Amino acid sequence: MTSFTHAPRRKHVRRAAAVGVVAAGALFLSACGDNGDDMGGMDHGSGKSSASATAEAGSASFVDADVSFAQMMIPHHEQALEMAKLAAERASDSEVKDIATKIEKAQDPEIKTMTGWLKSWNKPTATDSMPGMDHGSGDGMMPDADMEHLTSMKGAEFDKMFADMMIEHHNGAIGMAQDEQKNGKNADAVKMAGDIVEGQSAEVKQLQSILDRL
Repeated sequence: MTSFTHAPRRKHVRRAAAVGVVAAGALFLSACGDNGDDMGGMDHGSGKSSASATAEAGSASFVDADVSFAQMMIPHHEQALEMAKLAAERASDSEVKDIATKIEKAQDPEIKTMTGWLKSWNKPTATDSMPGMDHGSGDGMMPDADMEHLTSMKGAEFDKMFADMMIEHHNGAIGMAQDEQKNGKNADAVKMAGDIVEGQSAEVKQLQSILDRL
């Protein structure tokens, strides 16, 4: 009788132990699976690769208008910087010197940014055959003769010619930027165009007030 009473109990114990092992294994596997998912989520959430890829994809979206805007605005800014650097040495009016400094601070970084766009788009940073860029086709670029004349001036004469030339130069840039706002598709380029319209429109008013009092 004893053997019959104990044998089933041992069998029951074995079954319970086996069920316990299976359950523990299932819990372990489930925990591992959850940790794997959590880690994957952490990688996606904290890693910069996905965000960077999205940013790069967005910045890579462009049309011909965006390319033309950057290619034409780079030399336009470069000429403005050339004029601004002359003001540091030749201007006598403090406000002229101040606005020349503002132009350098704003436009030098923009040149670097636009150059970076063109490189990322696999487009040339300049076009050798840019019709109208030499010059005076409504884009505000100064003819070489005017630049040479400005270089030869100093003091009040320089201040007047600088203000007059920069107004025309800025108006050309504003027109180019407005075209980009209408026709461009790259978000960064369109934003810069808006900044140029706003910033240089304010400078045109300041330059006109300088010219009026000189």
